[in-house]
Amino acid sequence: MSLPTLAELSRRLGKGDVSSVDLTRDYLARIEAQDPALNSVITVIAEQALAEATAADARRAAGESGALLGIPLLHKDIFCTAGIRTSCGSKMLDNFVPPYDATAVARLKAAGAVTLGKTNCDEFAMGSSNENSFYGPACNPWNTERVPGGSSGGSAAAVAAGFAAGATGTDTGGSIRQPAALCGITGLKPTYGRVSRLGMVAFASSLDQGGPLAATAEDCALLLQAMAGFDPADSTSAEHEVDDYSARLEADLEGLKIGLPKEYFGDGLDAGIDTAVRAALAEYQALGAELVEISLPHTHLAVPAYYVIAPAEASTNLSRYDGVRYGYRCEDPQDLYDLYTRTREEAFGAEVKRRILVGTYALSAGYYDAYYRKAQQIRRLIQQDFLAAFDSVDLIMGPTTPHPAWVLGEKVNDPVAMYLEDIYTLSVNLAGLPGMSVPVGFVDELPVGLQLIGPHFSEARLLNAAHRYQQVTDWHTRRPAL
Repeated sequence: MSLPTLAELSRRLGKGDVSSVDLTRDYLARIEAQDPALNSVITVIAEQALAEATAADARRAAGESGALLGIPLLHKDIFCTAGIRTSCGSKMLDNFVPPYDATAVARLKAAGAVTLGKTNCDEFAMGSSNENSFYGPACNPWNTERVPGGSSGGSAAAVAAGFAAGATGTDTGGSIRQPAALCGITGLKPTYGRVSRLGMVAFASSLDQGGPLAATAEDCALLLQAMAGFDPADSTSAEHEVDDYSARLEADLEGLKIGLPKEYFGDGLDAGIDTAVRAALAEYQALGAELVEISLPHTHLAVPAYYVIAPAEASTNLSRYDGVRYGYRCEDPQDLYDLYTRTREEAFGAEVKRRILVGTYALSAGYYDAYYRKAQQIRRLIQQDFLAAFDSVDLIMGPTTPHPAWVLGEKVNDPVAMYLEDIYTLSVNLAGLPGMSVPVGFVDELPVGLQLIGPHFSEARLLNAAHRYQQVTDWHTRRPAL
């Protein structure tokens, strides 16, 4: 089954062949009929969505145009949305309704996009399978007994199932790219600071980055165009010129040097994924690119470094949830200590508690130097590996994940096995680089992704390379039969 892409819908809206109201009604009907089997969308705002679609049609009738004007989207439920519940997949924020929009959401709204609702996600974006949500796991639309990946699993599953033209996600250690790979769509994690983090509820502040998920690289380019840019209200936002991401999509790949890290093709990689990825790399050779073997020697240290740094930052960020200011509050607390402890005990899930404990331990006076400082030193070595590699190659490519989507519940009781599913994506966040995943085939009828990594602020080149590949293949057109 093939569905129209965001870019195709944009062209139809521009010609007047379809209205935003019609598109919105169609997507809302698909969500109502089919999402109960996937649990990918946890909040639907049908009345508001139709009002926004009506306004978008009026703007077009008045002569206004825009690539996203009238396009229906979904937002990961970790982006604040004014007047709409923003739960972060947690009991802690089940009743939280923000008074403002995240900057990324506000910019998409300003471009005329229609908000259909909010998607399921791992609690506070902590997870690799979307099984850590207070609202239950989201399911993979290719096989509902499998995970969609996480933490942006709801967004990825919803786009793959055709519930929206695109969706927002966040990526702290692979949480856009990994679910995009497991659900057979395209996902882009921009350079750290490229998309404002204001209103994007924090997990690990030095790693979190918002980005788009959609069917194609062309669609991601249109979404990123609206989302990207400096935000003076976000101290981590980058003052760097925003490229025209669509302008370079058709550029020739002749002479492009692609680095293949030997560490990404060794033990632990599923044989079927290896075959699919190498077939995709052969397509790049046919397009004129040159493949060069490289080494990223500190790759094996990414998992331990990440799982010290990210929990340490999470333990600080989540200290704000105390039952006093907003969110869940335990009943009849006896004193402040009882309020804090019972609120957190009752409202945080197991994975969030695990990371808070690990992070607090790593930051404690007796262990700071041994763990947190050492992890930051390793982070610098990983950054240097990439910088050295980009002296000789333009882009780096390899598998997005070591395995296809696994069975729901299979890794829940083995956190280390779950963490290792992020082995190829974590380094990109530690280095602050842009990365994306594009579908390149199937293993046992489950999608496989190719990861593309570029130097800082090279999103236009990544999108160009992904788009040219998608012009000569059709993996991105495949959709699950629901």
